[in-house]
Amino acid sequence: MAGTGSAAQTTHGTSGSHHPFRTGWTAFAAILMIFGGAMAILQGISAIAKDDVFVATRNYVFQFNLTGWGWIHLILGIVIVLAGCALFTGALWARVLGVLLAGLGALANFAWLPHYPLWSIVLIAIDVFIIWALCTGGDHRARA
Repeated sequence: MAGTGSAAQTTHGTSGSHHPFRTGWTAFAAILMIFGGAMAILQGISAIAKDDVFVATRNYVFQFNLTGWGWIHLILGIVIVLAGCALFTGALWARVLGVLLAGLGALANFAWLPHYPLWSIVLIAIDVFIIWALCTGGDHRARA
């Protein structure tokens, strides 16, 4: 009877340390980062190659050169894809970097609103969800 109780505690202790939703949310955030980064890369390439593809609204507070924004989105997209791949390692630094880059991506897409409003809103929502998933996911408690 004592052997059954300790086996049940051992099994419960190891299965309780890895909550499937926390690990799943982190993996989902990594996939969203890779997807969002790839979309930012394509967005940057299209802004650099043909800056007449996007139409800017007049009298918007943030008026920047479209080619410059293309380079910003291209570089930020590459870094976001790399950080998304690093999230699969489970490292804490990758989670912190993911939150930081998702925040930068949301800010860049906010400033991109006059050029492509619907797409910017979608990517801002994805970035906010990535931040939520990385802040709530993962179990970094010490294991006994």
